[in-house]
Amino acid sequence: MADDKTRITDPREFETEELTVRPRSMDDFIGQERVKSQLALFLTAARQRGEPLDHVLVHGPPGLGKTTLAHIIANEMESELRLTSGPAFQNSAELVSILSREDARYCLFIDEIHRLSRIVEEHLYPAMEDFQVELVVDKGPAARHYQLKLEPFTLIGATTRSGMLTPALRSRFGIVLHLDFYPPSELSAIVTRTAGVLGVDLTSDGADEIARRSRGTPRVANRILRRVRDVAQVQGSPVVDREVTRRALALLEVDELGLESLDRAYLNCLAETFDGGPVGLGTLAVSLGEETDTLEDVVEPYLIQSGLVQRTPRGRMTTRRGFEHLGVVPRRPPQLELEEGLGA
Repeated sequence: MADDKTRITDPREFETEELTVRPRSMDDFIGQERVKSQLALFLTAARQRGEPLDHVLVHGPPGLGKTTLAHIIANEMESELRLTSGPAFQNSAELVSILSREDARYCLFIDEIHRLSRIVEEHLYPAMEDFQVELVVDKGPAARHYQLKLEPFTLIGATTRSGMLTPALRSRFGIVLHLDFYPPSELSAIVTRTAGVLGVDLTSDGADEIARRSRGTPRVANRILRRVRDVAQVQGSPVVDREVTRRALALLEVDELGLESLDRAYLNCLAETFDGGPVGLGTLAVSLGEETDTLEDVVEPYLIQSGLVQRTPRGRMTTRRGFEHLGVVPRRPPQLELEEGLGA
């Protein structure tokens, strides 16, 4: 039986699971065409040889489909999927326990793999390369070491911070995939599909409005769709169109660019409290009462991609577009400040 830290799914269970919006096959996965074409080729080659797929590393911002791809890979390879995460491992014995189960072909998915401890990571290397792992029995002078052979498997690692992976771990992945933010057209197709699964009567202009304000992220788009559905249901609207969507987004405090309350608080703090910067991330975190990781991983990627914030060697700065979005007049031209920051 699986322990509390690992969840095992079998692709055959998809038919009996509760209705889900998660795509089940490569054909159902919308967007990321470059990644899909590469992965489809590698999957086909592995199936033709009758071998497990090479180890896969998927990296990118949260909510872009890393876990979904892991499910699809396992499904396409007709393998069970074992789900766990980097912080779940307290010691190497837990890793050995998961890897040494005598089951059929499987894929092991480790979310936030950059958070594995160094000791656990060291035990993972021979498992990835030679399909064997060291088992230690007892401690001290009585300790006995055994080399335990493993069934061939595919490790799928996911991370939002690929730069924190050690070079030794990263080099052991044969397939490295990067997920990008989605354009509005693809997000519109995603929410249209989700609406069909959930039984929501969503118009094309309603889907476009949700997509435009979803920060380039399918998880955000699907979350907004569910909340818009709630508003439509309570207000007695049989169809989710643009007008219903706008009312719901106003209630959720999502603005025209898809910024939420924390995003606007960050931008306001940078533009008004610190006169547009430059200011360090740590100072911003203290001012907002948030962790630096939250700002760097959740808030900043979309603000930077949208051209509202600029990173410079001297710190974060508000761009001209950021000031315009807030309706704030900068005390001095942002471009001058930006040039000074870049030249420092």
